[in-house]
Amino acid sequence: MRTLPTLLAGLVLGLAMAAAPASAKTVKVKLTAKEVDVTVDNAGRKYAAWTFDGEVPGPVVRVTEGDTVEFTLVNAADSKNSHSVDFHAARVDLAKDFAPVRPGESKTYTFTADYPGVFYYHCGADSMMQHIARGMFGVIIVDPKDPNAMPKADREYVIVQSELYNNPEDVATMMANKWDHVVFNGGVFKYDPVHDPNASRMLEAKPGERVRIYFVNAGPNEFSSFHPIGGIWDKVYASGNPKNVDAGLQSFVVGPGDGATFDLISPVEGANALVTHSMRGALTGAVAVLMFSKDASPDAGKGANILVR
Repeated sequence: MRTLPTLLAGLVLGLAMAAAPASAKTVKVKLTAKEVDVTVDNAGRKYAAWTFDGEVPGPVVRVTEGDTVEFTLVNAADSKNSHSVDFHAARVDLAKDFAPVRPGESKTYTFTADYPGVFYYHCGADSMMQHIARGMFGVIIVDPKDPNAMPKADREYVIVQSELYNNPEDVATMMANKWDHVVFNGGVFKYDPVHDPNASRMLEAKPGERVRIYFVNAGPNEFSSFHPIGGIWDKVYASGNPKNVDAGLQSFVVGPGDGATFDLISPVEGANALVTHSMRGALTGAVAVLMFSKDASPDAGKGANILVR
């Protein structure tokens, strides 16, 4: 027969195990550099992009603090250029691990995700300006190992801001910062049926839900003053690190190559518009409507739907 002290000890152990941080693991990640045409507006306009896995932005990579990332970049055989990947979540020898990979070749390196947050990844091959401007960027989310480090989100979305230069070959225009549009997730007014009647996508949530936005500014040049029109950021975490928390902010500046995590809760039904409050950027394409409705899809902002393609 088990004694009371034994039962209590078992209960304490069980509670400790339930609250224990996630165990570190090795996560294998592979990206393929592909030079392909992508759609950049709601009318179907094509753009000669350089991409990871044929998409702009590239796939969302998600790991947990403490994990070892075993990363492989494959450069497609039909590429005309060398490409690389610079993970802002990594601490490595850049000359070795971030070195360009020629067409038809591959490179593997490893790093430990030491800090939680939302981090940028991008091509670092020369000219870095052009490789980023043509679409070679994405997001790596490093979840904190302590599951209670941040309030639990009901829905999550990834938004990447970048500039679109109509002539992808004109590096001088890129260097002069003469962009044609600022966009979210590679598309002009991609989630904004107000400014573009052809837009068929919006972000969704229910009133009272905590919506978490993992935001990265890919640049390559413009800063973002990220603001929710009709709302207030409940929490903002610089670089997505739970230790870097602010509350009740109207906007937050995210520079090129940086990121932040934003929590938003609406007490009422209706729309908020997520924008860069640099008006030229917003009114050339960087607006995302977030619709709060009791009829929001149960799948929106969950699983593979955190980046709305």
